[in-house]
Amino acid sequence: MFRRLLELTRNLSFLVLIMMSSRKSCSNVLVQAFSLSTKRGAAITTTRAKHHAARKLQQPFTTASSFASSSISKPSISMFNTRLYATETDATETSSSSKSSSPVEPSSTAAPLYSLPPRVKTVDVTLEHYDTSSLPSSLVTIQGWVRTIRKQKTNAFIQVNDGSNLAGIQCVVSLTLTEEREANEATNDASNDYMIDIHRVTTGAAVEIVGRIVSSTGGQQALEVSATSLQVVGDCPPDQYPLAKKRHSLEYLRQTLTHLRPRTNTLAAVSRIRSLLAGFIHSFFQTKRFVYVQTPLITTSDCEGAGELFRVTTLDLDRVSQLPLQQDADEQAKKSKSNKKNSKSNKNEKDGSDEQTATISPQSTSDAVDYAQDFFGKAAFLTVSGQLGGETYATALGDVYTFGPTFRAENSQTTRHLAEFHMVEPEMAFCNLDGAMDNAEAMLKYVVEQVLEHGREDLEFLTQFYDKQLLERLQRLVDEPFARVSYRQAIAYLQEEIAKDPSKWQFPVVEFGTDLATEHERWLAETKFESAVFVYNYPKAIKAFYMRDNDEDNGETVQAMDLLVPGVGELIGGSQREERLDVLVQKLKDCNLNPDDYWWYLDLRRYGSVPHSGYGLGFERLVTYVCGLENIRDAIAYPRYPGNAEF
Repeated sequence: MFRRLLELTRNLSFLVLIMMSSRKSCSNVLVQAFSLSTKRGAAITTTRAKHHAARKLQQPFTTASSFASSSISKPSISMFNTRLYATETDATETSSSSKSSSPVEPSSTAAPLYSLPPRVKTVDVTLEHYDTSSLPSSLVTIQGWVRTIRKQKTNAFIQVNDGSNLAGIQCVVSLTLTEEREANEATNDASNDYMIDIHRVTTGAAVEIVGRIVSSTGGQQALEVSATSLQVVGDCPPDQYPLAKKRHSLEYLRQTLTHLRPRTNTLAAVSRIRSLLAGFIHSFFQTKRFVYVQTPLITTSDCEGAGELFRVTTLDLDRVSQLPLQQDADEQAKKSKSNKKNSKSNKNEKDGSDEQTATISPQSTSDAVDYAQDFFGKAAFLTVSGQLGGETYATALGDVYTFGPTFRAENSQTTRHLAEFHMVEPEMAFCNLDGAMDNAEAMLKYVVEQVLEHGREDLEFLTQFYDKQLLERLQRLVDEPFARVSYRQAIAYLQEEIAKDPSKWQFPVVEFGTDLATEHERWLAETKFESAVFVYNYPKAIKAFYMRDNDEDNGETVQAMDLLVPGVGELIGGSQREERLDVLVQKLKDCNLNPDDYWWYLDLRRYGSVPHSGYGLGFERLVTYVCGLENIRDAIAYPRYPGNAEF
């Protein structure tokens, strides 16, 4: 204790002298504190406040005044690196430079004096990347969070996960180094200074471990890291950490620990699968020479015509009485017109004014807001689809796709709906409905096949704990062709099945014009066809205005399709778009939509119109399907639904 107190006193003394002699700011001085080393001269260390740990650099000196005049090159230190290393060559070069009589500025092109060994992600510490017969002897860095720690008499086994895979990596730390640390401290040997952190290693703590990849003697893993250095970057109090080792339900995590649930195995696996799915979707369309288009999130058009839109406004809704009303605008226009008329008359100005006031006094109050005074000069909403915007580019670039967030203000609390979700929406010129179904089938098979290959570890975990048939079902989707059935035939199959026992069905009444419920969709996919199935040619009355009418049944049905998959139901919805101008104008009117609001959409039919088709894939539904989840709210980082918009 006395030795350490003496060393601290000397450090503070030299720090004061440096601050007095240097023109640098105090903050820069504090970053580079100087201390003595009784074993091998002197060392420069960075403060633990800045670097989480003190690291000692060998640096000879004679007197305090020599520090002010000598050319000690200040090491380039990154505040994000917590481990620093110095070689004997570095120390020699620094020692030589200190003998100069005049200060020399460090070279701007010089390499940093210290650096971490190469960082290795835990997903890469596998036999595929490392041959056990010729493992590298060089050091590597593992940075991540502690999942578990087991301490034995001589070793501690720390399971570290950096989020790149499910298993993480086992790091073995020798506890005998801890006992040697007291002896090393007596001689100011910093080689084992890191071992002071071993007692801070708890579940959830952020750590940085430097060591060598070696063959594991245990049976749980083939490779492990033999640690030579350990640093706790961020503590995690075990008595306060809410993610205990026990398993939590997905509902509890969703409602209580949304911000921490990515640290669980389940949500981490889902997140990695989601990332793979997104990447391979882009890969599929890019290899097919589709052009990626970003359509606007703010729109004045209702693509679906359902009216379930989130309004975007900058009007002060906290002061309802001051909102501009449509009737006020109309009356203001009347007043302006009347004033112009009165200015030309020979009536008395006062009488005219009284008459005008009586004329424009509103007889009733209107609740219609005048959005002409809003930010965009008209009513604006969050988009429910990027399809209409995608069509404008498809009629110029041929094949395009969008992939972005969409919004729907549907007051639904089901396990299949979100208020904010993502849609993948390709649009293909010179393409009919059959071409759209072919493309959708090829895309889905490709994406799932790639995830089966590259996300196997996570899929096996999800199969074990959530859906025992998951891997088998995904493989069947890749291997077997999708079934195709018309809507009329699907209704006939359902009617035949429901007639056997209507009490088993929540919605036993099914007829032409019925919008299929989830139980109907899943029966068709899981029981009737036992595979993914396209249902096509839906009734016109239950589909959107832009879908092309079928000529063979006098427009009773439209060229629309839905892809139904086992375990989820509807996954994809698409159609051939109506390319005939006169027919499209009439359909807008039939849906109580103003054709003038869609003038730009109609222009696509006026100038070089072509048959074109497209579809929309609900991305979160795809994640739900591939991961075998029951609730779509677990397929997105921060689910938005009625009554919930946390974070």
